[in-house]
Amino acid sequence: MPALSETPTRIATLEQVVRHVDDCLKRCDEYTGQGVWIHRCSRTEIDEQIERISGLLIERRPLPLLGMTLAVKDNIDVAGLPTTAACPAFSYTPHASASVVQKLCDAGVIILGKTNLDQFATGLVGTRSPYGACENFYDHAYISGGSSSGSAVAVAAGMCDASLGTDTAGSGRVPAGFNNLVGVKPSRGLVSTTGVVPACRSLDCISIFARDCDTAAAVLHVAEGFDSTDIYSRARSEITTARGAEIGASFSFGVPAESDLEFFGNAEYEHLFDQALARLEAIHGRQNAIDFGPFKNAGQLLYDGPWVAERLAAIQEFYERLGEKMLPVTRAIIGGAEKLTAVDAFHGVYHLAALRRESRKQWNGIDVLVLPTAGTIYTIEQVDKEPIQLNRNLGLYTNFVNLLDLCALAIPAGFTSGGLPFGITLVAPAGNESALFKIAQRFATGFAGGFPANYSGGGTQ
Repeated sequence: MPALSETPTRIATLEQVVRHVDDCLKRCDEYTGQGVWIHRCSRTEIDEQIERISGLLIERRPLPLLGMTLAVKDNIDVAGLPTTAACPAFSYTPHASASVVQKLCDAGVIILGKTNLDQFATGLVGTRSPYGACENFYDHAYISGGSSSGSAVAVAAGMCDASLGTDTAGSGRVPAGFNNLVGVKPSRGLVSTTGVVPACRSLDCISIFARDCDTAAAVLHVAEGFDSTDIYSRARSEITTARGAEIGASFSFGVPAESDLEFFGNAEYEHLFDQALARLEAIHGRQNAIDFGPFKNAGQLLYDGPWVAERLAAIQEFYERLGEKMLPVTRAIIGGAEKLTAVDAFHGVYHLAALRRESRKQWNGIDVLVLPTAGTIYTIEQVDKEPIQLNRNLGLYTNFVNLLDLCALAIPAGFTSGGLPFGITLVAPAGNESALFKIAQRFATGFAGGFPANYSGGGTQ
């Protein structure tokens, strides 16, 4: 990863804050990849934030994230900056920041701007935006993953220390896997979504991107907490947390049976997954095969079932008034909800309840579920030619997580011979983020990360 002159945990003075911000802005200016930002903060906007932090330092306020630079996905409100959800006709300028953004600002972060996304957070590819396709940091011909595309690439390129995304179907995990990042998908309701443009309001989660587990965990620690203004908010005490305390020297992990694994012809990803499983066993993990069927079937409900109607409910007024301003692929997906009925919704609820019961059986005897973050990766050109099916392929290992009330942590797990990142995702029942971080830290220790051996600076060349 690009070396940082000042890591956030070592910043203690305003002078160090300014120096670190200047370094990050220099990287922003030098980066040649396309489609990362929708709005970059002006120097005046950044100086106003630094002045605010100066006042907090004078007041001796606790600032656990002092000087950390942050990018924010452009479906999350930042006071005074436009929120577009990657749809210019939808744009508005909020007077207040999203609850999570305000908490992080109060902890000392500096926001550098708003990042590109698949329009209305509908997609896992990072190409569905009128602001341009977001290119993979490691190879600009490939997709970045989405929908939190710009947020991931901004961190991968060293333009900022961490970033916020959202994750309904995998939007905080797939881009992490494709850009060699840690991607946190917290338990539903653990981080407030007040001030977020909804995708599926009952499922939406704030996600966090960082280059390492320590930074990601530090951001999550500040970001989480009950918010009475969010009807789906849950205090950590409401969410089961016992499993996290059980992770000791050894642990057990579930893996789909070989017949359930799909890599869509990507033999290198398959090999890297096998290597990751071997590494987990080397750090005292015990592998168990599980039936992936209930998880896969639950994931299919997200777009093939009535939950797509929740996407329409989120923007119904805009869709009915200005739907022609949306990208055709986004409008087609969300508009598909018009044929659904209340009867369909109840059938979906009943089906999901049955799948939840079946999936719970698979947790007997395992602490975490281990999956490829994505089974393969595609070029931007490939996705442009076949936007629906290839996007669907990328959600195989991610779409079910929020529907089944699970938490997840995407982590780097090597590179292909062509220098493209591969990642795995650790999944656990809600409330077990600490268990995921414990295993991820052990997995990363001594693991060859950073740039691939044949990397020649693709992010800035």
